[in-house]
Amino acid sequence: MTSAGTPSVLEVLSGGAPPLRPSERKVAAAVLHEPDRVLGLSMAGLAEAAGVSEPTVMRFATALGYSGFQAFKIDLARALAIGLPVTHSAIAPDDTVEAVAGKIFDHTLSSLDRARRSLDTAELARAVEVLLAARDVLFLGLGASGIIAQDGLQQAVLLGVPCAAPSDLHQQHMAASMAGPGTVVVAISNTGRTTSVLEVTALARANGATVVAVVGGPSPLLDLGDVGLVVRTFEDTDTFTPTVSRLAGLVLVDVLATCVAVRRGSAHLQRVHEMKRALSRFRGSGDPHH
Repeated sequence: MTSAGTPSVLEVLSGGAPPLRPSERKVAAAVLHEPDRVLGLSMAGLAEAAGVSEPTVMRFATALGYSGFQAFKIDLARALAIGLPVTHSAIAPDDTVEAVAGKIFDHTLSSLDRARRSLDTAELARAVEVLLAARDVLFLGLGASGIIAQDGLQQAVLLGVPCAAPSDLHQQHMAASMAGPGTVVVAISNTGRTTSVLEVTALARANGATVVAVVGGPSPLLDLGDVGLVVRTFEDTDTFTPTVSRLAGLVLVDVLATCVAVRRGSAHLQRVHEMKRALSRFRGSGDPHH
């Protein structure tokens, strides 16, 4: 059964697990070929589509850990609700606009779901505590990770302390040189191997800063972190693949900033509320009578 931190049934089947008999693999292939159609099939219907017997379909479901065929279909419906896995989302040059849009949404939704389910909530809580104790926050990142860093700067009002996110490498080095105890560096790199990010992060840490590393997996940057947040997505280098690690990182920044704002208490939240109301009036979207 799918739960937080575990892959969906479509991810399991796409990855070739678990070991199945040849006849059961035919069922897996039929499911992966048209997973949405399988939802409308009975056990007999799937058996016919896969060219196997009904008992084989039942063995297939139990081999995946389900109590029966209906339990398998319920979990399949859950998996489809958050988008097809990346293996179904490969974009071809001759795809229609409609097909490209659908595949990008499927790819993004399934990646965000993977990031949510694999996120270590204990480390997330540690990161919130570190940010609550911060005197100031320095966001570091380049390229797509630099966009996440800039979004962190946008969240400064929620974090409640001075924040910086210099995009210039010289300015990053200067900020790291001036860091000290009380500074929290949020270092962001999907690979965790970007040389300049590693160098600047190491410099800030040597000066006494606390490091929250936001990475896509095990890496030198994760090793540098006092707190490590691993954001797992279906990132790859295919020409047409959207940068889903950036989107997942933006969501993570929202989570961190919101958690910190809530933990700062009612007085801080009231000030944030007043700021939002004033901003709405400034933008012309607020109620003119309030």
